[in-house]
Amino acid sequence: MRKLAIGAALSGALALTGLTAPLASAATTSPDLVFSDVTVNKGKAIVVGTTAAVKVPVTYTLTRPSDLVIDYKTTFVGVLLYRGKLSDMTNSIDPDAAPTCTTTATTDTTVTEACTETITVDPWDSLHASADATTWKAGGFYSHVDEDSDDSDGHVSYGYGYDIWGNLGTLQIKRAARLTADASPEPVVKGKTLTVKGALTRARWATGRYEGYADQSVTLQFRPVGSTTYTTVKTVMSGSGGALSTTVKATKSGYFRYQFAGTATTGAKTSTGDYVKVDAG
Repeated sequence: MRKLAIGAALSGALALTGLTAPLASAATTSPDLVFSDVTVNKGKAIVVGTTAAVKVPVTYTLTRPSDLVIDYKTTFVGVLLYRGKLSDMTNSIDPDAAPTCTTTATTDTTVTEACTETITVDPWDSLHASADATTWKAGGFYSHVDEDSDDSDGHVSYGYGYDIWGNLGTLQIKRAARLTADASPEPVVKGKTLTVKGALTRARWATGRYEGYADQSVTLQFRPVGSTTYTTVKTVMSGSGGALSTTVKATKSGYFRYQFAGTATTGAKTSTGDYVKVDAG
């Protein structure tokens, strides 16, 4: 099924129905829908790099009138992500396809359903600038398309209606980070000085590249051979281009790594441990 590209643009309804003519807005009564218990990505931040799209699970409860037909051919319902004002979205991301809904309760006039859907956050398609690394909101939508394409009477018509309920929850979209660690010399004599270098970079969606992340606190950690636990040795600040460098005394063979806790705009990251053999000398 094609992506439900029906966020705020009329072209979305065209894409869903295969229409090629401009749509006229249809004045209709808004349906009585209630979206609740909206959870995006299991409550965790969405961390996105420069190339790989991230599949984001969304769950929610929908209560609708029992006589409202949602067929995902001419009528649509779902949850989207947006930032900015509800009436003037700075950016929005629609679900990939129709949700999967299971009826959990009914009354004489309503149906309540537990729904799941997937939203794909693609750095090339969905994220346009570093400003997208911020707090987003979830919104529930209902859309319908009315089409009379029978031109035998010399007349066709296309009508489009769209309702959205905003502020259904918040979520964070963050830039992915990369982190490296390289200790030298290898091997080293016990008691001598080791230099541990590395680099902290993060995704820049506008260019599709990773750029240095300077002035950030990063911890250097060490795990001796035979242990499964890393302990913090010291804290290092990233410099120009995200460069990291510090020195330590060699005491025993083991692994050095850097760990970045993340920020409001950038995801956490831990480097691969770099093994150093320490000789008795």
